[in-house]
Amino acid sequence: MKPSLQLKLGQQLAMTPQLQQAIRLLQLSTLDLQQEIQEALDSNPLLDVEESADETSNDDKPNAENKDESPTAEITSEPELKDSSDQIEKSEISNELEMDTTWDDVYSANTGNTGIAVDDDMPIYQGETTQSLQDYLVWQLDLTPFTETDRAIALAIIDAVDDYGYLTLSCEEILESVDIEDVELDEVEAVRKRIQQFDPLGIASLNLQDCLLLQLATFPEDTPWLAEAKLVLTHHIDQLGNRDYKLVIKETKLKEAELREVLKLIQQLDPRPGSKITPDETEYVVPDVSVFKDRGKWVVQINR
Repeated sequence: MKPSLQLKLGQQLAMTPQLQQAIRLLQLSTLDLQQEIQEALDSNPLLDVEESADETSNDDKPNAENKDESPTAEITSEPELKDSSDQIEKSEISNELEMDTTWDDVYSANTGNTGIAVDDDMPIYQGETTQSLQDYLVWQLDLTPFTETDRAIALAIIDAVDDYGYLTLSCEEILESVDIEDVELDEVEAVRKRIQQFDPLGIASLNLQDCLLLQLATFPEDTPWLAEAKLVLTHHIDQLGNRDYKLVIKETKLKEAELREVLKLIQQLDPRPGSKITPDETEYVVPDVSVFKDRGKWVVQINR
């Protein structure tokens, strides 16, 4: 093998310490950047903050309006002075927080104590509220007459409901968790049946079959294909889940067109009733690297 020299040209992004520091500073918020600057000033006594000339001139400029005020204007009532001081304090607070927060983050939706006249037609920002499925069920429980024992059982059942509305514990396990004397399994089942009538209908079900059959029971008796739908869900729900429609047709003696009508009725049911109250949270995907064009040059930024 004959030794030789080769010359190759290439481009490579070198993450120098200065570039890494610049990328890190760009990602800081205003408050974090101020804290970073203050830490640098504290660690290095030779550094100094340069104040702008506009701020200095504004501080030294006398207030001509105060000089022109008449002596009678200086005599005001104490409530007016208090209101003006409150307004100045609110103005200062809002100016300080404006850099790093938004109005929604600072001020509450309750405007009753602000002293500001609010029109009845003016929409009031209520904030972003999140209500869990358990909170919604407990709210309905408070509106329903229960004995003290049945209420304890109901709370144990509600606590065992997952986000989809199904029980994560059996009735026997719920009975053990209640730990109340003279409570039978039949009483736990009776309380569960009452909770299943809460909104959304079919909550606290043991399985999918129990949930769907309960919803079908609320349909009027003259609903077309209601009896066939109950038959399919009671005896052929496994074949229905596996989409083995030929076996369902064979065992139920239904025709293909009739089975389609039965499936249309079943599709009106909600297999996950709890999802109405607890929607799935939106997950945002953050890229590791962002590439954008700045002044005609491509810039690569690392997202941490």
